[in-house]
Amino acid sequence: MLSSTYAQVRTPDKLVRTSNKQVRTSNNQAGTVNKIDSVMRLASKRGIFNGNILVAVRGKIIYERSFGYADGGRQRLLSPEMRFDIGSISKEFNGTGIMILKERGLLDLDDPIEKYLPGLPQWSQQVKIRNLINYTSGIPLFAPTATETDSLIWQNLTGLKKLEFDPGTAYIYNHYNVYLQMRIIEKLSGLSYASFIKQNILVPCGMMSSMIDYPADGLKMARAFDSEFRETPYAQGMTGWIRLPIMDLFSWVTNLDSYKIISHESYLELASNFPGGESSLGKTEFQDTQLSSHQHQGSNSNYEALFYNSPKDSIVIVMMTNNQQLKVHGIKSALLGVLNGETVTVPKKSVYLEVREKMLADLQKGLVYYKVLKDHHQDQYDFSFEIGDVISTGKYLQRRKKFNDAISVFKQALMLRAKPQDLSYAYELIAECYLKLDLKELAAANYQKALEMDPNNKNAEGMLAAFKKLD
Repeated sequence: MLSSTYAQVRTPDKLVRTSNKQVRTSNNQAGTVNKIDSVMRLASKRGIFNGNILVAVRGKIIYERSFGYADGGRQRLLSPEMRFDIGSISKEFNGTGIMILKERGLLDLDDPIEKYLPGLPQWSQQVKIRNLINYTSGIPLFAPTATETDSLIWQNLTGLKKLEFDPGTAYIYNHYNVYLQMRIIEKLSGLSYASFIKQNILVPCGMMSSMIDYPADGLKMARAFDSEFRETPYAQGMTGWIRLPIMDLFSWVTNLDSYKIISHESYLELASNFPGGESSLGKTEFQDTQLSSHQHQGSNSNYEALFYNSPKDSIVIVMMTNNQQLKVHGIKSALLGVLNGETVTVPKKSVYLEVREKMLADLQKGLVYYKVLKDHHQDQYDFSFEIGDVISTGKYLQRRKKFNDAISVFKQALMLRAKPQDLSYAYELIAECYLKLDLKELAAANYQKALEMDPNNKNAEGMLAAFKKLD
């Protein structure tokens, strides 16, 4: 049941918009909808959700609302028709495109990518299309830049001398794999990537308001902003990203998960992941070969989206925000609690978002501030998964080439009481930083610690195998 505290929450009505769709509800369902609304209003009041939300049960939308603003200047309210960037969820579309071409007999997942992209170096003979869709190609992470255009990515790939590891033996999540999938789709279809997706996915699914590379400053686009209401410049130079409204994202997941776009067999292949890593479909769970749940979260430049589909329970939850607070998972869990008749907890503010810029500016002052939050402000900030916030902060520094500072933060994570898998991941990230610093012995030692902490860490195992091969 929902705590009565939530039922008393008030949010200014001008910040909340309700869809025009009318759904006939029973008394029980009306009570559930009211509890969902109380959770969402509290999330809005706490500052952890500014965006659009949709909940469907047994194929019918029972709740759809818009909370907050469409821009940092607070001049426009959000509405259901507005488009959002969905980050890595967009990668489901290129993965599905590859499977469409496979079903048409135009490619085999075990084909080397050199067969379709002959301008790449010799390593492309080792990389299979399958490695691209599950991020096991061995293509390393290149230093991110705001001007990482398609041409620069191709230049980096043609200049790459060797892979990070043998394809299929480890996992690196990066968008170079996605870029290569898009180029293969164009090569085999004779269409631009945007035209292929529109003709083969968007139109058949009725997603008529979705667009590839719709301008981030377009009239129908929700503008992203940070917690201080400063608008966030869009920092993705590569093309091929889809922007869409919430109803179209709902259409996407329900059509895909009912095998109306690709076959059940193709879906299973696309959902296959390297142990510990995500597949092209994010995270999926199966009972035997029947889908029980499909969940994917994506983010980019303060946009964030999440969908959760449970065919076995006939529940779909979709959230899209232009003010990333990293609490969509917690909100989703609260909504599932409401739907299941359980007592729920609405998340507090993100520790990671609060401390990351302070640690980037001055690590020692940032660590002191983090301790102050932990000692005195747990009523406002969420420490329920502390190691996750600490690791995320370290990764934030790592992505900005602050490798020594990142190592210090990851070592803070190792001092926490946590699951072996999470501690193993911290050691793995320390190893990655040492590798970037060209300290291979320290990198190998930390990959070894990662494997000792979690013997099922296949990524650490694969990297150690790559080191031994070099010896």
